[in-house]
Amino acid sequence: MKHYILLVFLFLTLTSCNKELSFENELFEKESPIPCEKDCPKITIDIPIASNIPIVSDSINKKVFSVVKEIVYFGEKPLNAKDFKNLTTAFISSYEEMHKKFPDETFGWEAKVKGNIEYQSDQILNIKIEHYTFTGGAHGYQGFRSLLFNPETGKTIFTNQIFKSEKEFKAFAEKEFRAKYKIPSKSNINATGLMFEDDKFQLPQNIFYTNEGLLLYYNSYEAASYADGPKELLFPYDKVNKYLLYH
Repeated sequence: MKHYILLVFLFLTLTSCNKELSFENELFEKESPIPCEKDCPKITIDIPIASNIPIVSDSINKKVFSVVKEIVYFGEKPLNAKDFKNLTTAFISSYEEMHKKFPDETFGWEAKVKGNIEYQSDQILNIKIEHYTFTGGAHGYQGFRSLLFNPETGKTIFTNQIFKSEKEFKAFAEKEFRAKYKIPSKSNINATGLMFEDDKFQLPQNIFYTNEGLLLYYNSYEAASYADGPKELLFPYDKVNKYLLYH
């Protein structure tokens, strides 16, 4: 009997050790019940949810939720939403409050968030979040967010932590950026109309690991005007592996 219990224990231990982090997208949607003919206010969140390894999954899911909340929340006070369902309700409630105050000026509110696993290896996990929000004004705002994680711990890896020497990679990236966007090497980085802060080249806020290579992605307003659109640079891994701590 003791031998049988020991075998069962070993089986359960081995099974739990073989568990792998997994993801499944979940969809959250909500529309305002206020009558409308077109451009009816709506929010859609389609996001990957981690599971199988509780501590790691919880860490990843909490970070993803906090970023999505930051993207879609509208209001001055901090939002107390604890999950995606509450978040969709809060977005529509904000619209309805604005509609009561300005019934002729509020229309077409929309939020779309789509997440996917962009890249996954033993060393790094990259979740890509594509988003679009419109809450009035001349146009909405759209962009991409890159969330990097240690797949073993679930802890966030910040972009400045992926390089052996961020300074060396930055110098390399600036030369490549100038070549792609035809900015003379001896001119200021904004010489052709870009909008880098303090007229100095900076790495983007979002860097993606992709199957094709390392992608530097500048959202609108980060390096150029909205009209000029986002800027990007894609480096094959064989060209940048020497700068990277994670592959």
